Amino acid sequence: MTLLAIDTTGPDCAVALRVDGRPDRVLCERIGRGHAERLAPMVEQILADAGVTPGELTRIGVTIGPGSFAGTRVGTAFARGLALATGAVAIGIGNLAVIARQLHDVRPLAVLHDAKRGEVILQVWAAPDASGPQRLTVDTVPAHLDTLGLDGLVLAGSGAALVDLAGASVRDVTELDLHALLDLVAEADPAQAPASPFYARPPDAKLPGGIEPA
Repeated sequence: MTLLAIDTTGPDCAVALRVDGRPDRVLCERIGRGHAERLAPMVEQILADAGVTPGELTRIGVTIGPGSFAGTRVGTAFARGLALATGAVAIGIGNLAVIARQLHDVRPLAVLHDAKRGEVILQVWAAPDASGPQRLTVDTVPAHLDTLGLDGLVLAGSGAALVDLAGASVRDVTELDLHALLDLVAEADPAQAPASPFYARPPDAKLPGGIEPA
């Protein structure tokens, strides 16, 4: 397979390419804002550097959040558009799953995203299964995790430091590794991994008629 991966959910604009039999290629720029302007040129560059045409792409993976609202929309819209144009399959991968992949040898693991306003998005990996992501207030997380009865629990992600949980340790892993993202894109079942945004909370802005953006 020839895989393209995209992450625009945070301050970085990052793309990665995996071609069978070759080392992964990664381009990453810390830009803060302006993902919409930089993403297409970076994709064009990484493909050109590898001598790959867009039509050779098998899968286009994109981080779907939780993260920046605007950045998430940029990445998912671009991935779906490019997939439609090239015939590749668009794959959506949650940010918390990427961090869990980076810490694949650490279980049980709770990955938390700081959703601001005293809330986090929490997802727990306890081999062999993972829970679904859920939004909780910071002060309810310890009690929730205690009910799971997981000995030696490790916390990671941008929201980990917000939680005071006796007996748990914290791993300072908050940034996404594009190689781990590529791994997940390769392994994903397309039917179970749509490239649809996952927001920490519903958008404040609404379309005419009160419709929330998709």
